[in-house]
Amino acid sequence: MPRRIMEGVVVSTATDKTAVVRVDRTYLHPLLKKTVRRSKKYHAHDESNVAAVGQKVSIQECPPRSKLKRWELVNAAEGSKS
Repeated sequence: MPRRIMEGVVVSTATDKTAVVRVDRTYLHPLLKKTVRRSKKYHAHDESNVAAVGQKVSIQECPPRSKLKRWELVNAAEGSKS
């Protein structure tokens, strides 16, 4: 079974080897037919602490590493702070 990959922005790197990533998604409201934005935060494993706050990253599903971490950092674009 393929692992899901999502893109988001790092919002926190306060804990060791962990990055909190906010993933935004948009969808059309079924009744109002209006575009709605929702976001969710995921705790991702960052083995070498390369992620920086504000950086765009890709995360991928992995087996559970702790109580909250079920994702791991796949790609951290170098120098892409926004």
